[in-house]
Amino acid sequence: MSEVTNEEGRRRFELEEEGETAFITYIVEGERITLTHTIVPPGIEGRGVGSRLVRGALDDVRERGLMVVPQCSFVRGYIERHEEYRDLLAD
Repeated sequence: MSEVTNEEGRRRFELEEEGETAFITYIVEGERITLTHTIVPPGIEGRGVGSRLVRGALDDVRERGLMVVPQCSFVRGYIERHEEYRDLLAD
């Protein structure tokens, strides 16, 4: 199983799956990271790739000590369904 990577130069988290790349774009401002958009290519949709990507991104954010602004509705919905990540939400 692939691992989520933080491609800081591209300002996005990536997850490779079957030759396709799913990603979440972000903007870091001080101690906050705004997760702006999630893209999962059609060829790998419906297999939990998006959820694995968000989980890996949030784990990375936690390790870096940042707070999340979930601008992306997919990320926002994931956090709502997984209370263990709600402490990462910026006020």
